Amino acid sequence: MKIFLRLLQFSKPYHHYVPEYIVYIFLYIIFGLLNFTLLIPLLDVLFNNKQPLVAAMPTFSFSIDYFKDYFYYNLNSYVQAHGKLGVLVYVSGVLFAFVLLKNLFGYLSQKVLTRMRVNLLSKLRRDLFFQYSNQSLAFYHYEKKGDLLSSISNDVIEIENSIAASVQTIFREPLVIISTFGMLFYLSPHLTLFTLIFFPISGFIISNISRRLRKQSNENQSMVGVVLNMAEEAISGIRIIKSFNAEKILNKKFNDANTKLSTTLKSIVNQRELASPLSEVLGVLVILVIIIYGGSLIIEGKSTLTASGFIAYIAFYFQIIQPAKNTANAFTFLQRGLSAGERVLRIIDMPHDIADKENAISKPSFDHEIVYNNVSFAYKDDPILKGLTTTIPKGKTIALVGESGAGKSTFADLIPRFYDVVGGSITIDGIDIRDIKVKDLRSLISIVSQEAILFNDSVLNNITLGSDVIDIEKAIDAAKIANAHEFILQLEKGYDTEIGDRGMRLSGGQKQRLTIARAIYKNAPILILDEATSSLDTESERLVQDAINKMMQNRTSVVIAHRLSTIRHADEIIVLQKGNIIERGNHEQLLAAGGMYKKLIEMQEMK
Repeated sequence: MKIFLRLLQFSKPYHHYVPEYIVYIFLYIIFGLLNFTLLIPLLDVLFNNKQPLVAAMPTFSFSIDYFKDYFYYNLNSYVQAHGKLGVLVYVSGVLFAFVLLKNLFGYLSQKVLTRMRVNLLSKLRRDLFFQYSNQSLAFYHYEKKGDLLSSISNDVIEIENSIAASVQTIFREPLVIISTFGMLFYLSPHLTLFTLIFFPISGFIISNISRRLRKQSNENQSMVGVVLNMAEEAISGIRIIKSFNAEKILNKKFNDANTKLSTTLKSIVNQRELASPLSEVLGVLVILVIIIYGGSLIIEGKSTLTASGFIAYIAFYFQIIQPAKNTANAFTFLQRGLSAGERVLRIIDMPHDIADKENAISKPSFDHEIVYNNVSFAYKDDPILKGLTTTIPKGKTIALVGESGAGKSTFADLIPRFYDVVGGSITIDGIDIRDIKVKDLRSLISIVSQEAILFNDSVLNNITLGSDVIDIEKAIDAAKIANAHEFILQLEKGYDTEIGDRGMRLSGGQKQRLTIARAIYKNAPILILDEATSSLDTESERLVQDAINKMMQNRTSVVIAHRLSTIRHADEIIVLQKGNIIERGNHEQLLAAGGMYKKLIEMQEMK
């Protein structure tokens, strides 16, 4: 219940819905009850039963008896004026008007809940996406991509199909059942109390089904995440799969996971569909008991109900069956939604590892130096960097080299606070970067990574990513510096060309030059280059390296490189091994030292 109420909070503000909904649902219930109340006079006329005589206009009071007497006063007047056929027409006309009004107010109440439902789902998706975009990179080390995609798609859809769709049933049907029971008590308290003993039995059966459904729903959605993750990996790595003839193995793995998912889903659907017929059978059983027991009371003269009143009583009881079915269905559907809601709320409630301090300061410029003070970092219990100390002066180029896994990328990722240090500190101009507003800190930094990350948007929007105001001339100048302007003009729509998912319509060199243009457009004083040319052919590398050299002018640069020929002119080269600095100096100094750097140079020259 706590999860259900928490999910409903996403539909706030309630005053947009609740007062309006209460009015509509109250009128819906009233006119629904009046429909079947009119059966009694209608049957009395048909079977020539004597009508209650109300000769004078009753005195007004807000009670059932007043409205009943007022109706019979008008009915008797109508009998005297138009006869029994006229009464049938009169009662039928009133009945039709009540049915029309009941359905009108039912529709209006549904419109109110639709607004509430759409608002709830929109806010859920928004908060999930905000979490995905605002979490630190550490979040993605421990969360599966398939599970994250499943949450924003399948889980939200499941919430829509179960919780949001059940809101109407949960809010309306119990009120219908309670008000109908109120009318049944008014008609025959003795008979109604007798029938109430059957409801706990049906409730117990339905609740058992619901508990099993919730457990299976968790298993089902976990398997959906596995299936999505496998599909995403297969799509991303299709070249490798085909080159290693791995289709058969992967198809079998996927088929096993899919079969397990199908088996769980089949069990869930079967149990969920059982709730509706089961509740109907139990409801009809209760009505049959009423007919036998109530009929015997009337035959023996032990009941105050007339024959027409008894038929109306049974009609009212039939009115309970559908709301009871709907409620049973809602609670069984609800279990899947609660499981989905639990997973969604787990992500939404995750704290942000990287966030502004309460009194974080603005830092609009970079003036002097970046300093690593005894910096350590680890992923949980896996140490990556161990007590590093170094200074990066403004305007200098620092290169990071070392074997894979030495900590080069992590060293650079700490500057924009993609992760936070676990020991020591990093300062910019003497200020700990954890004391600077995250937005201001990252505004000082441009990044060009090994993988050219582009978005399914236009060339212009990719270059100007993150800018509130787009300066086309500035974007063109950035593209020219990045050696990208010429190939952009050759595209179908130039700078307005859509480049496809991850820039798939461009070559590797073109994509990388666009990311460089993006970094140039940002014009940040600190530049991080993470092996930006390592995956390119010779011609593309030449063009990209030329663009990089232009971009690095008058900037403070941290360069990660496997191709050591690209960093010969760095002001300082830092050699990392297993998270420690083992050598530092310029190219000539490190060659003369004859250590790890020289060994790496010789290994590359031998290739």
